[in-house]
Parts: sequence; C-alpha cells; structure tokens
Amino acid sequence: MQQHDIAILYSGGTDSLALYALAMSGKLLDTPRVVNIHLLHMLNGMSRFHDFPQRRLDVAKRILTASCGTTPSPETIYVELDMGRLFQGLWLDHYEDLMPRYGNKNLVCVACKLGMHAKAIHYCIEHNIAFLYVGYTQKQGFYPEQTQTFMTKLQAFSRNFGVTTLFPLYETFDSKDTARHLLEDYGLPSTGGGERKCLFCQTRTTATEAEIGAYLDDMFSRVEEYIEHKLAGRIKDAARCFPPGRPSI
Repeated sequence: MQQHDIAILYSGGTDSLALYALAMSGKLLDTPRVVNIHLLHMLNGMSRFHDFPQRRLDVAKRILTASCGTTPSPETIYVELDMGRLFQGLWLDHYEDLMPRYGNKNLVCVACKLGMHAKAIHYCIEHNIAFLYVGYTQKQGFYPEQTQTFMTKLQAFSRNFGVTTLFPLYETFDSKDTARHLLEDYGLPSTGGGERKCLFCQTRTTATEAEIGAYLDDMFSRVEEYIEHKLAGRIKDAARCFPPGRPSI
C-alpha cells in the first residue's frame, strides 16, 4: 500500500485528539498507510493557556506509541501556524462594514476558521499532503463554522488546490459520550483541558447557513489570491491581501 503523510487540524480538544488516536492506530476510514501525521495548531492571537495543546499531545503521543501496536507507528509532527493577520483581515478589521451585508450577524468564528483552513491548505500544498482531517462533529453543529454549508464549501475550496478535506467524525460523534468512550478506550484524557482558551470561544451568533455561505463566497477570492501569492513566493502581494488597518473591501 502506498504511504502518505496526512494533516490534522489540532486544537488539543477531545475531537481533534480522537482523530489523532485513530490516525496513530491506523483506523481512520479511507486513509492510506500513514508515515507522518502533521498536527496543525492554529494561532489566532486571541487565546490564553498556550501550553495546553502541547502538553496534551505529549501525553497522548507517549500513550499511543506504546499501545497502538502499529509497526512502525507514524511519526508526529506538531506545527504552530500563525493566522492572526488573516483573522483580522477577514473580520476584525472590517466587522462594522461586513455585518450589515450579512443580516447584522456575528461571523467572527466563521472568519477565524476560514483563516485556519487557508493556512492549512497552504501548508498541505507546500508539504505535498493530499489529505486534511478536521474534527468537526454533529454535536457541535450549532457553531456556524461546523454547519453543512461551511463544510461543503470548504471541501470544494480546498479541492481546487488538490487537497481533500475530510470530516470523518461528524456523523459518528453526535454526542459527547461517543468521543469520551473512544478516548477512554485508548487510555487518553476524555474531558476538557487540552485547548487554548480563545477570547471568542462560544461567541453567540444567530447567523443562518445562507448568511454563512454568502460570507464565504465573498471571501474565497481574497483567500485564494493570498494562497497563490504565498505559493509563488510573492511576499509583498500576499501581504497586500490582508493589510493592517481598515482599508475598504
């Protein structure tokens, strides 16, 4: 079987930890034989307790390497990627102008996740990684960035760059009990405490899927331009996609 690297959006929370456990044990569905697991941890500039994800990973890696039984076990590559400028450019710098366009709804977490996916896609292309796994789950479907509209549009966007984005836990993890049961089977921490605490965590919004979709459709062209400039080494042009301050958009 052909060997591949995979990437996982890793927050340190239970769902991304479950993805890591499944990948280490060779039980992620539709996954080729894994050589390296790239855990992509995103920095949005709005979080606290920065050592939590790394500390949880250190414990999980030690347990999984000893117990999963794959020979040899995949290597784990933990990477922190700063997407704070994208987050600011996609929402924080312009929210007064953007909110009226989308029903006066708060889309701060949608913008943050879009920035995360942009960084992840860029990383995957540069490291020749074809599969990006994300731990969105049905039990958290009330979050705007974990709706079907968001996932479907991000899958199509990443596919344009040759990256397949997968959400393998979405239907299975329809309750907290499922995630907890899986993690306990692996001897891993099954409750909170592994994620950084974001200023916008659990921010309330009444945005509909239509408003979420409209926002994404409007922003994809800028994100695509940014990724293409980065890949081509056009640093100045990439910076101009998300300049500091509040220029009109």
